[in-house]
Amino acid sequence: MTEQLKNPKPDYVGHRRRLREKFFKAGSEGLHDYETIELLLAFAIPRIDTKPLAKRLIQKFGSFARVLDAPLEKLREVEGMGEQASSLFPILKSSMELYLAEDMKRTDALNSPDAVIRYCQAALGGEKNEVFLVLYLSSKNRVIGTERLSEGTIDHAPVYPRRIIEGALKANAAGIIFVHNHPSGDPTPSPQDKSLTQEIAATAKPLGVEVHDHLIIGKGGYFSFRASGLMGTKKESISNGT
Repeated sequence: MTEQLKNPKPDYVGHRRRLREKFFKAGSEGLHDYETIELLLAFAIPRIDTKPLAKRLIQKFGSFARVLDAPLEKLREVEGMGEQASSLFPILKSSMELYLAEDMKRTDALNSPDAVIRYCQAALGGEKNEVFLVLYLSSKNRVIGTERLSEGTIDHAPVYPRRIIEGALKANAAGIIFVHNHPSGDPTPSPQDKSLTQEIAATAKPLGVEVHDHLIIGKGGYFSFRASGLMGTKKESISNGT
């Protein structure tokens, strides 16, 4: 009897190889959400069939994106998710945000805004509470820094215009884009969002800091004050994603 017959490889080894080949041929778009998760879990749990666990994660959270957005403690509640496997998805999401942040800094934030939108959606799209984020821009409209200023409740995050301007001056920024999310999913601005935008712009202008835009991130869409003509400009370089 050969050594191979004495120690046959588990069935999932061949399945995992075929899944990798499918990924490299068609990319993630060629895979179901659970298959992408199954491939990722194989790095954290290499010696078991990760397909059942991947399906349990999708059943609990609903999609690949929601698995990435899930809090660590909720991931640990899923049967089979040990410490190493649970930490995989927060690390992956953080890595994605880092990649998108670097990509964003290579572009003109106003004339080529897609990278800004991708970063903001990745950073805030899965948050359960309102979070307020500021992007600091150079005189050439390049992002030179980002700062998460506050996190609040499901429908409110405390924001202080003076704090925003202080951050811009400290960063030596010529302009800012400020961003917050609507956990409800609807990015339509509230009356409070509109008044806050006007207040921050009025505070910044005398100090030589231009407020270029206020972005509101929802689930699957966003709202741009600049594109909607609510920043006192007719420029349409950031199109609404709703």
